[in-house]
Amino acid sequence: MIVGGIILCGGKSTRMGYPKALLPFGNETMLQRMLRLLSGVVAPLVVVAAQGQELPDLCAATDVILVRDEQPERGPLEGLRAGLKAMRGHTDAAYVTSCDAPLLTPAFVRRMIDELGEAQVAVPVEVADGRTFHHPLAAVYRCDVLPQVEALLAADRLRPTFLFDAVVTRRIPIEELRSTDPELHSLRNLNRLDDYLAALHLAGLPPDAQQ
Repeated sequence: MIVGGIILCGGKSTRMGYPKALLPFGNETMLQRMLRLLSGVVAPLVVVAAQGQELPDLCAATDVILVRDEQPERGPLEGLRAGLKAMRGHTDAAYVTSCDAPLLTPAFVRRMIDELGEAQVAVPVEVADGRTFHHPLAAVYRCDVLPQVEALLAADRLRPTFLFDAVVTRRIPIEELRSTDPELHSLRNLNRLDDYLAALHLAGLPPDAQQ
C-alpha cells in the first residue's frame, strides 16, 4: 500500500492570533516542520491551503503538491476533499494532519498506517465525560472515500464523524497508542499562544525561538 501525507493549513488561526503555518518553530516554520516530519515516512505530501493564504517557502521540500480549498470556511472535510483529489493516481491512502501538530512523531504516523488494515479510515478516539471524541486530523484515509466526502459536502454535512459513520472506520482508543507515543504528543494541536509556548518547551526550544 502506498501512503502519502496531507497537511491542512487553511484555518483562520483566530485563537492563536497569528497564522499557524508561519509560526516559527526553531529554525523553521511550523508548516516546514510538519513537512520535514512527514517526509521520512510518507510520500508524496500535499499541502492544502485556503484561497489566497500566505505560506512559507516550500521549495526546499521534495514531493510537495500545493492545492487550495475549493470553497471557503467549510472545515476539514473541504481540505480532505482537495487533498484526496490531489492524491488520486499517486497513493492508496493518506495520513492527514493539521499544520499545528509540531510534536508529531514519525513512529505515530507508521502506527496509524498499520492500524488501517482493511478499513477505509483509521482514526484515534477518546472518551471523556461519556462522550466520544475523534481525532480526524491524526487519521489515515483511503483515497476511495473521496465520493463519500464529496457527497457529505454537497449535503452540508460537514462533521468528520458523518464520514466515519458512512465508511468502514477503525476507531483506535488513544490509550492503545501510548505504546508508540507515551504522552500522546502527536495528538497535541496548538490553538492558543500558551499551547505554542508549551510545545516549544517540550521540543527543547527556548521561548525566543518564536522571534
